[in-house]
Amino acid sequence: MSKMQVFDPALCCSTGVCGTDVDQKLVDFSADVDWLKRSGGQIERYNLAQQPMAFAENAVVKAFLERSGADALPLILVDGEIALAGRYPTRKELARLAGIPGALSEVAVSESKTGGCCSGSKCC
Repeated sequence: MSKMQVFDPALCCSTGVCGTDVDQKLVDFSADVDWLKRSGGQIERYNLAQQPMAFAENAVVKAFLERSGADALPLILVDGEIALAGRYPTRKELARLAGIPGALSEVAVSESKTGGCCSGSKCC
């Protein structure tokens, strides 16, 4: 199983899910992170506004910020290497990046259920 680290842009709180004008992608990603943790995944999040030393002390993240700037965040590391930058991964991508084989099939079932009874080529 891989260790994931998410380096978020400056957010108002640890997840960015607070206040009156909440970004839906942050809500979705926060739910996906909780799901990954319940599935046994190892994931840590760092907020640039609240934990700037975590960014400065990681050589990969520091070099990324010097090259691309804070506007290129979020940055996702898997086992210390850059796996994704500039957007949050989907739940399916999280499962794949975390190396949780059983979670991928759970995601596929979950995605097929969200399509309703008339999804795909079948209809009720």
